[in-house]
Amino acid sequence: MIAQLQCIVLDCPDPMQLAEFYRSLLGGTVNQPDRRWSLDDDWATLHTPSGPVLAFQRVADYRPPRWPDPTRPQQLHLDFGVEDVDRAQEEALAAGATLLDAGSEGRSWRVCADPAGHPFCLVRH
Repeated sequence: MIAQLQCIVLDCPDPMQLAEFYRSLLGGTVNQPDRRWSLDDDWATLHTPSGPVLAFQRVADYRPPRWPDPTRPQQLHLDFGVEDVDRAQEEALAAGATLLDAGSEGRSWRVCADPAGHPFCLVRH
């Protein structure tokens, strides 16, 4: 093994806003003290109950992805396992997400974007 995953970092215009958005979806603690990094106006973290840490860094000229437009690719996306896709979509939208693709009836996933434009999928597990 060469390395261990420390966290997943997403560029954005407002780190605290995005950290709070993901906290509303995943639970956890925003800006929990951690010796691995310092926290400031340009960096926020979310320690999730299931273990992974998400970090959010401010980018001055941030340009959000435009899914599925290849001229502004998504660069990465996150898949979140959910029991009820309809309920999860409703709650994600209420928290500030944007629905990008509801798909066809009966499909087991939905594509949304966080407030900074990063696509993520709600996938029935």
